[in-house]
Amino acid sequence: MNKKLPGYEKEMWKPGNMVYPVPAVMVSCGEAGEQANIITVAWTGTVCSEPPMAYISVRKERYSHHLLMETGEFVINLTTRALAAATDYCGVRSGSKVNKWKETGLTQAVSRTVSAPSIAESPVNIECKVRQVLELGSHDMFLAEVTGVSAAKELLDDTGRLDLGRADLMAYSHGEYFALGELLGSFGYTVRKKK
Repeated sequence: MNKKLPGYEKEMWKPGNMVYPVPAVMVSCGEAGEQANIITVAWTGTVCSEPPMAYISVRKERYSHHLLMETGEFVINLTTRALAAATDYCGVRSGSKVNKWKETGLTQAVSRTVSAPSIAESPVNIECKVRQVLELGSHDMFLAEVTGVSAAKELLDDTGRLDLGRADLMAYSHGEYFALGELLGSFGYTVRKKK
């Protein structure tokens, strides 16, 4: 691990969120049926392993904000190359004006532990129940316990392990969407004994 890495000449910018890339996910919320909505979120992630917890951050003025406050439940739906257009659309159109399910052709699937529907076309659906809402400024953070996960059977390897590399997932980076690609290593590969 003594390999010399390149350095960069830097210039100072004003403070801002520059932790990129991040997941671009579609969050389904509201009661299943006509009232359900989809919002695209890039401010999301894991906050705890035990109990399993995740978060999403949503602006108060977004249509989905009041649905999240009313129900306290949502589903984080991972997105793929095939879902890129739907992901973008759900991030730039308001559920107060259009039915995003109809406009994108996405299908509501029954979730097992929450009332919000999952997106059937998403390879992984993470069902969440809000435990706390933090008012942070431009966004409110919804801290939630993960209550269920559904994964496409096609993503399971011969041992039953989830192989997300098969999903063709996408990410968001500074206003652009990218497909994830080449595997660089797995956790601990730098210290694992060579065979």
